[in-house]
Amino acid sequence: MSDTLVELAHNELVAYLGMIMILSAFFLETRGVLNSKELPYLILMALGSGLLAVRAYLIDEWAFFILEVAWFAAAALGMWSLRTALKE
Repeated sequence: MSDTLVELAHNELVAYLGMIMILSAFFLETRGVLNSKELPYLILMALGSGLLAVRAYLIDEWAFFILEVAWFAAAALGMWSLRTALKE
């Protein structure tokens, strides 16, 4: 099972899916459809950057890995802040 997951992560389709998620979030935010501080945008960014981070790790692209982990962390912190604000 884990070999299948690693093979899937190596697949370029996973990279394209992550890229499409990130670019869609950015495009929709610049058009005023999404807000960068709202959940749909943050989910797209977290999922997209998470996929790309896994792929970068598996193919030993360390600068790209660090960039994607940073984007993922920023999106995750944004979601956490939203959750915290809703509880107040």
